[in-house]
Amino acid sequence: MSVRFTADGPVATITLDRPEARNAIDAATGEALRAAMDRLESDPALRVGILAATGPVFCAGMDLRAFQDGEAEPILFGAHRLGGLVSRARSKPLIAAIQGPALAGGFELVLACDITIAAPTARFGLPEPGLGLVAGAGGAMRLARRIPRAVAAKWLLTGEAMPAAEAAALGLITETAEDPLARAQELAARIARNAPGSLRATLALMDAALNESAAWEANDAQLRALIEAPDAREGALAFTEKRPPVWSDT
Repeated sequence: MSVRFTADGPVATITLDRPEARNAIDAATGEALRAAMDRLESDPALRVGILAATGPVFCAGMDLRAFQDGEAEPILFGAHRLGGLVSRARSKPLIAAIQGPALAGGFELVLACDITIAAPTARFGLPEPGLGLVAGAGGAMRLARRIPRAVAAKWLLTGEAMPAAEAAALGLITETAEDPLARAQELAARIARNAPGSLRATLALMDAALNESAAWEANDAQLRALIEAPDAREGALAFTEKRPPVWSDT
């Protein structure tokens, strides 16, 4: 299984378990992640979720080999994009425990969570422009909302990865910890003691304040245009062939 689901009392842990592929998201992994999120949301005994991963990398984003095989639609669009996590309305808090690099869609998963605990050595980045793509699973629009535009532009346009300390200073992650999963479990246990209805209402009000529906429409229009352009294929092919891309768009 590429995604594992475990429960300890009121806390569920959803673990990306595809370390041989740097926990990249293909269609099957996305579907498994969606099913795990559905299980968290539908079980009244569960009050808080933790998103974690195995191996040295948290998540490298979309599986580029799967993209080359035609899996872009189920991975990047609609209610199931990146496992349905980045654009779904959630009624239960979700804490990300980041043990290693969270890049591209991996960072977008982080940005979709409510709380993020990261190892001091973790890194966060949206390298899509170097692949002929755009951070279209919430990365571009959420980064531009959460930090000053000029700062967001640096990271979005260069595609460079920021260290955990800078992400924490910018408020993109909650805190750093030597053992992110243990700290996430501690916070989850504390949150789970609160009234479920109060947690649901708090998340709903936080989401309402963002009002992201119009932003998602613009996001999908730009993303689809890039996905269908030759440079997206060239970027993925160049990455897998370990060579510089040759862009056709001038």
